[in-house]
Amino acid sequence: MGPAAGPVTARYLVYFQYLGTDFNGVAAVRGCQRAVGVQNYLEAALSPQEAAKRLNSVVPVKFTISSRTDAGVHALCNAAHLDVQRRSGQAPFSPEVLAEALNAHLKHPAIRIVQAFRVPGDFHARHAATSRTYLYRLVTGCHRPDQLSVFERNRCWALRAGCLDVDAMQEAAQHLLGTHDFSAFQSAGSPATGAVRTLRRASVSPDPGSPFVLAQENRLQFWNLEFESRSFLYRQVRRMTSVLVAVGLGALMPAQVKVILESRDPLGRHQARVAPAHGLFLKSVLYGSLGGNPASVQQEGKETSGWPKNLQLETSSPKTGGLE
Repeated sequence: MGPAAGPVTARYLVYFQYLGTDFNGVAAVRGCQRAVGVQNYLEAALSPQEAAKRLNSVVPVKFTISSRTDAGVHALCNAAHLDVQRRSGQAPFSPEVLAEALNAHLKHPAIRIVQAFRVPGDFHARHAATSRTYLYRLVTGCHRPDQLSVFERNRCWALRAGCLDVDAMQEAAQHLLGTHDFSAFQSAGSPATGAVRTLRRASVSPDPGSPFVLAQENRLQFWNLEFESRSFLYRQVRRMTSVLVAVGLGALMPAQVKVILESRDPLGRHQARVAPAHGLFLKSVLYGSLGGNPASVQQEGKETSGWPKNLQLETSSPKTGGLE
C-alpha cells in the first residue's frame, strides 16, 4: 500500500471591489484596534471560525494583494491570490464555492468578491500583473460642498472652478507618456527601488454625467482621468492628476509638465501637491494571457473565445471570453 495522500493545496485568483472611505487602505493593518484595511476583512471572512462553516482550510488563509491602494482610495476591481489547503482525500473547492463563502462571511458591506479562478500554484497576483489602470474622477462647478450629491461625496474631487482647459490637459498628458524616471511624482515612503516606469496611457475626457445628480443641477460637469501602466510609484497617479488639474486651471502651461518630469524633484511647488484620495479608483488589473478583469471580456489587445488551456484556469462564471 502506498503512502497516504497529503493535504491538497489549491491556489485561487480573486477579483474584489470596495469603497475605500472606511479603510486605511487595502493592505491589512496588524496590531491596531482603530485602523483597518480591506485585507483584514477578507482574511477574517476565511478565519478558522468563519471558514470552518464552508471551507475548512487546514492552515490560515492569507491574501497576497495585487495592487496596494491608500486610505480612502476605491477599487472597481483589485485582485489577490490565496491558497486553501484541504485535508487528505478532499478535493479542492470550486471557484464558485470560494467566492460564495467569501461573500457570505464578509463583515463589511463596502467589500464584494466579484469573481474567483483556479490558477497554477506558482501564480503571483502582484508580480504577474501586466497592466494596471487607475481612474480619477473630477467634478467642476461645485462652489460649496453641499452642492454635490450625497451619493457622489467621497467619490470625486469637487473643484470650485466652472470649467477646465481640457485641451491643455490632454497636451500636458502627452509629456508623461512613455518610459521615464517619475521621481518627481513619487511621494516619500515608497518601497520601490527605482523610479523608472512606462506610462502607456493618460487620458482626460468628459463624463456623460453622474446618475446621482438631479437634472436641475446641470451646472456640474464630471471628468475622467485614466492612467495605465504595468506598475505605479507611491501616489504617482494622484500627483500626476494634481499637476494636470493645475494645467486645466491655467496655473501651469502644458510644456511645464515636461520640465517638472525631467527635474526628478518630488518637492517642487506643483508636483508636491497630491490630489485627494477619494477621487481615485483602481479600475482594472490585467494578467496578459489570463485575460482582463471581470468588467472586461477582452484580453489585452484582442478578443478571446475562451481561456488559455495551458493555464488550466477554472472560472466561477461562464466562459464569456476574457477577464495597476
